[in-house]
Amino acid sequence: MAPLLQVEGIHKSFGPINVLRGVDLTLHAGEVLALVGDNGAGKSTLIKLVAGIYRPDDGEIRLNGQPIPRENPREVRRMGVETVYQDLALADDLSVGANIFLGREPVRRWLGVLPVIDKSRIATETDALLQRLDSRIPRHVRTVSRLSGGQRQAVSIARALYWEAKVVIMDEPTAALAVMEREHVIALARRLAAEGVGVIYIGHNLIEILEVADRVAVMFRGHIVHTVPAAETNQQELIKYMTGFTEAKPQPA
Repeated sequence: MAPLLQVEGIHKSFGPINVLRGVDLTLHAGEVLALVGDNGAGKSTLIKLVAGIYRPDDGEIRLNGQPIPRENPREVRRMGVETVYQDLALADDLSVGANIFLGREPVRRWLGVLPVIDKSRIATETDALLQRLDSRIPRHVRTVSRLSGGQRQAVSIARALYWEAKVVIMDEPTAALAVMEREHVIALARRLAAEGVGVIYIGHNLIEILEVADRVAVMFRGHIVHTVPAAETNQQELIKYMTGFTEAKPQPA
């Protein structure tokens, strides 16, 4: 099966600093690929390239065989790449449904003439979507500012699923969450994969990584130095590659 996402020979520098040095990465539909590495390994830069925020100096990124636009996050999102950021880019003063449909609100014709936002459709489809995800978000909550961190993550994931994202990048999605909420976010990541979405999961908690991932790619100093099925590795091995203790040559993921 052809990869859903292909990253080939990506280089990226900021001034004299070489952040990425020939990164190759593949992601398949229905898989959770965890990306791990110490601070400064290049993870954040790589996902911003995939999301269209940065332009690579060299190399190519393709989604379903089509090159993704460079430095055009809106167009990349339209192609089907969604990012669930650690800082949860939600509009706090809007409802759950309004956040899911933000910028893409359905409209109806009032009196057959005037276009108005179809709030009834938003409410109905939001309820159905949250039930589909087995969400724990109370229906009576008026704004997302009243939600917990895990519930806010669920809103971001629901938004990606509703708009039929092909790739979802989850950037440290369980940072600062309680244990029960962390488990729910992990379950949501697996649910996305079960729906056929390709998930890139960035994290530091290796116990969590080994629980959620199908494969793990380790970055070290701008390279991917080790790729392995999650079921065939352990924390100790991953730490050795993350710290450069195990000598390894850059390899595709």
